[in-house]
Amino acid sequence: MNIDDQTRLGVGIIGMGRVGAVMGAALREAGHAIVGVTAGSDASRDRADAMLPGVPVLDTETVVERAELILFTVPDDTIEELVSGLAALGRFNPGQIVVHCAGRHGLGVLQPATAAGAIPIALHPSLSFTGTSMDLPRLRQTTIGVTAPKPVLPIGQALVVEIGAEPIVLAEADRALYHSAITHASNHTVAIIAQSMDVLSSLGVDDPARVLASLVDASVSNVLQSGPRALTGPVSRGDVTTVEAHVQALAEYAVTQGSAGAVDAYRAMARATTARALENGTIDDPTAARLLDALDA
Repeated sequence: MNIDDQTRLGVGIIGMGRVGAVMGAALREAGHAIVGVTAGSDASRDRADAMLPGVPVLDTETVVERAELILFTVPDDTIEELVSGLAALGRFNPGQIVVHCAGRHGLGVLQPATAAGAIPIALHPSLSFTGTSMDLPRLRQTTIGVTAPKPVLPIGQALVVEIGAEPIVLAEADRALYHSAITHASNHTVAIIAQSMDVLSSLGVDDPARVLASLVDASVSNVLQSGPRALTGPVSRGDVTTVEAHVQALAEYAVTQGSAGAVDAYRAMARATTARALENGTIDDPTAARLLDALDA
C-alpha cells in the first residue's frame, strides 16, 4: 500500500484534544477526508468546530467503522485499553491504518488492532501544541518520530511528508528515551521560565515576559546552533560567590512564598550546569567542587 497523489484516505480521529485537532487539520490540508471525530467535552467540540468545520462528531465505534485511517489522540494511559476494547468488539478491519501520537508508546499498544489485520504506526511530533491554527505552520517546520513495521514504514513516512514535516525513524525500544529527551527540553523549560517569571513578579516587575524574552530566545538559538559550547553565566565562569548569593536569595524567596520550587530547581539545574561547564573546560575540578558545595549549603 502506498500513499500518493491519487490515494486519499478517509481519516477518523479519536480524541479532539490539541494534537488531534491540529493533526486532523494538517491531514485535511494534505487532501485527506476527515470522516468523523470524537469529542467528549464542550472544549473539544469547540476545537472541532474551529479546526475541522463541517466534520461530524460521532461516537467512537462509528468513527472506527467509517475510517480507513484511525488516529488515536487520547491520553497516553488510555490508548491501550481503548484499542483493546475496540478489538474485542471486532471493530478493526484488515488493511485499516491505525495510528497514535503518544511519544512514549510504540506499536505494543496497537497490538490488538494489528492482530485483527490493521496496519500499526506510531507517530510523535516534536511540537508543543496550542490546538489552534497557529500550530499548522509550526508543524511543517518540525520533525515527527515514526515507528512502524519495516514493510509499512514508508506509509508512516509518507503521511509525515504529506503534512509538510520531516520524518525521523525511531526503533520501538528507543521511543521512551526519545520522548524523555524532548520532554526534558520542552516541558521543563516551561516550568523553569514560569518560575523565573514568578520571581520577577514578586519583585514588582510588571512584565516579566518582556524581561526574559530576548535572553531566552538568544539562549535557545545559541545552543541549537552551537551546542553545549553556548553555555554562559556564573557557573560557566566559576563565579562561586554569585551562585552562593543566588541560592541564598532564592531560599529566602522560598520562605516568603511558602514554596521551595524555584530554589530546588535552581540547585538541580546548577549541578547539571556545573557538570557541563567542567566538560566544556571553562572551569576546573576544584572550582566545580566549590560550586557544588555552594549549591549543597
